[in-house]
Amino acid sequence: MSAEALTFLLVGVGLLVLIGFLIAVRIVRQYERGVLFRLNRLVGVRAPGLRLIIPIVDVLHRVSLRIVTLPIQSQGIITRNNVSVGVSAVAYYRITDPVKSVVAIENVRAAIDQIAQTTLRKVVGRHTLDETLAETDRINDDIRTILDVTTVEWGVEVTLVELKDIQLPETMKRAMAKQAEAEREKRAKIINAEGESLAADALGQASDVMMAHPVALQLRNLQSLVEIGVDRNTTVVFPAPLMSTIEELGTFLTRERLAGRADSVTPTQKEGAGR
Repeated sequence: MSAEALTFLLVGVGLLVLIGFLIAVRIVRQYERGVLFRLNRLVGVRAPGLRLIIPIVDVLHRVSLRIVTLPIQSQGIITRNNVSVGVSAVAYYRITDPVKSVVAIENVRAAIDQIAQTTLRKVVGRHTLDETLAETDRINDDIRTILDVTTVEWGVEVTLVELKDIQLPETMKRAMAKQAEAEREKRAKIINAEGESLAADALGQASDVMMAHPVALQLRNLQSLVEIGVDRNTTVVFPAPLMSTIEELGTFLTRERLAGRADSVTPTQKEGAGR
C-alpha cells in the first residue's frame, strides 16, 4: 500500500471517528435533565453536562425543569346566577419528574392547556358574578388544587394560577355603574345626616351655655360685628337675640298702648273723677 493510500485511509477513519463522536455527544444544560432510551426502553435520567450515547441505539430526550408560563385563552362562561362572562387566566407550571413527563403524557404543554381551560370553566361556573369579582384568590387556589391533582401523574406541578381578565356584558357594566353610584349617594347622605346630628348636639350644648351665661351671647354678637367689619361693608347687620327682641318689642307696644289710653281721657271725665 502506497503512502498516499495510507494517508487517505487514515484521514477517512479520522473523519468517521469525528462524525461518530459528534453524533454520540449530547449536552444537557443546567436547567435540563436527559431521559435516555436504549432500543426504546427506558434506561434512566442523565444529569447536566456532556453525555455520550450510542448512535442509532440510544435516544436522549432533554426535559426543561424551568417554570413555564401558560396563557389560558378567554373562556365564555355562564356563572351560577346566569350571567355570561369571558374569563382569561394564566398558569405557571414546572416539571418535577422528567421520566413521567416523557412516558406518561405525549405533550405536556398541550395537555395542561386543555385541562386548565376546562377547569377554569368549571370552577368559575360554580360562583356568582359578585363572588367571581370579589373572591379571585379563592378561585385561583381552587383551580390550582384541581390541576395539581390531575397533573401530578404527569410529573408536573402547577405552581400558580391567576385570573387575568374578566369581560362583562355592556348591560351588566351599566347596571354595576348605577349600583356603585347609588352606594356612593347612600354613603354621602349617611355622612351628611351624621354631620347634622353632631352639629345639632353642639348647638344644643352652646345654647345651654349661653342661657346660663347671658354675657356670652353679647360677646358672640361683638365677635360677629368684628368679622363683618373686616370686609369693610357699608351696611352692618347687627344680630340680636330673637326671643329677647320680641319680648322687648311686646313690652314697648304695651307701654305705648297704655300711654295712648291715658291721653284719650277727656277733661270732663277728669273733673267727674275729681268730684
